[in-house]
Amino acid sequence: MPFDFSNLSPGPVWSYFYDLSQIPRCSKHEERVITYIEEFAEKHNLPYKKDNAGNICISKPASSGFESRPAVVLQGHVDMVCEKNTDVQFDFNTEGLKLKREGEWITAEGTTLGADNGIAVAMALAVLADSSLTHGPLEALFTVDEETGLTGAANLDPSMVSGDILFNIDSEEEGIFYIGCAGGITTIGTIPVSIGTSKEKTEAYSLRIAGLRGGHSGAEIHEGRGNSVVFCSRILKALTDETKVSLFQIDGGDKHNAIPRECSASFTVGKGMEEQIVQIVEKYRSILLEEYSDIEPDLKVELIKLDSTPEKVLSASDSVKIIDTLFILPHGVIGMSRKLPGLVETSTNLAAVHLKDSTVTILTSQRSSTMSALDHIALKVRTILTHAGAEIKLEGEHPAWDPDPDSGILKTFKKVYTESTGKEPEVTAIHAGLECGVLGEKFENMEMISFGPDMKEVHTPNERLSIPSVQRTWDFLLNVLKEV
Repeated sequence: MPFDFSNLSPGPVWSYFYDLSQIPRCSKHEERVITYIEEFAEKHNLPYKKDNAGNICISKPASSGFESRPAVVLQGHVDMVCEKNTDVQFDFNTEGLKLKREGEWITAEGTTLGADNGIAVAMALAVLADSSLTHGPLEALFTVDEETGLTGAANLDPSMVSGDILFNIDSEEEGIFYIGCAGGITTIGTIPVSIGTSKEKTEAYSLRIAGLRGGHSGAEIHEGRGNSVVFCSRILKALTDETKVSLFQIDGGDKHNAIPRECSASFTVGKGMEEQIVQIVEKYRSILLEEYSDIEPDLKVELIKLDSTPEKVLSASDSVKIIDTLFILPHGVIGMSRKLPGLVETSTNLAAVHLKDSTVTILTSQRSSTMSALDHIALKVRTILTHAGAEIKLEGEHPAWDPDPDSGILKTFKKVYTESTGKEPEVTAIHAGLECGVLGEKFENMEMISFGPDMKEVHTPNERLSIPSVQRTWDFLLNVLKEV
């Protein structure tokens, strides 16, 4: 049964949000949603431009009497992180999301919701479609491929956009205005390994870490959530300290900007080691539960003895090399900002590991609001990977967005917010890679600000969007557009 949004307000925003949820739009596969937006523009007789990267910008004339106002760009990205629970059968390339309401929140059944950043697209479309609204000249910029390296913004044709002020609607906490963001880079190490014949008199086991919350590797890295790859390597390291271990499978994580929720590793050891293996795994299961029970109540550490051993395994020395590399790679907060107390300055995410054929690929991402600190932590990660014999690939490098606490648009936002709520907003920077950093390099004189409704646990199947916060954020957006 289709999701019933008829009783939700604002109706047009939720209607467009539902439409978007039914269009497959994983990163790098946004063709269908761009076509939807093109058809929207043509239906409403609004001029638009599209560049070679796939970005699209729609223009809407000012309301009568507002023609001389500064031109505002409403900006969001059309792609989404496509993650699902392992027990869910779902094809992101062909199926629409199954939305459901849980109290005052909208979520999806077993998958990410795509509120990051579908709600921005929905709000922009609702503004464009409503001829009764009051505003100056408008542009709506919809970018592609934000989630896998900000490449849409990086490859944007700047001639498409002529606005003076940019509203990035890609933040996740209502009442917080962001005026700066971290720069970042993705560091990938590809390590060749030797595959040999499994020795006689061995037995095989499978170790699985599951039930973790995961989350955004920028916005939620400071919470100290568990990392399944880190947990798995910690246990494997303890095993290699006691006996020879030969890996034949290891898989954990997926996206560079998501804290991995699950990881599994399969390995062989000499026969007669079962009691010792079980004791080590149980020991670390108890340790991890004690250390993380407050933030990871659903953590699972499972060990299964397999019925048979594989024909091919990694050599014991290469198994140790991979396990040690994962074990010593840093993860989490590296340093806090001294300019903005409470803000993470620098972090790194051990995002994924995969063994395929005779290659192990390790995916990491680094972030910092200070470019020299970003260079330092990225170099440290590269050095560790290089010592393991990895070939290094760097992707998605993007600059930080330097805060301007004296910008005119920030003053307007604060004024409108205080008048409508009676409260002072929080003004800060975010430890995540917003497109503002990339766009700021292309439009040096453009004022920018980022805001959005309340969202929780984005980039995970627990992602949810606050219904009342969408209404308040919509009302705020319309009031700001009148004021600018």
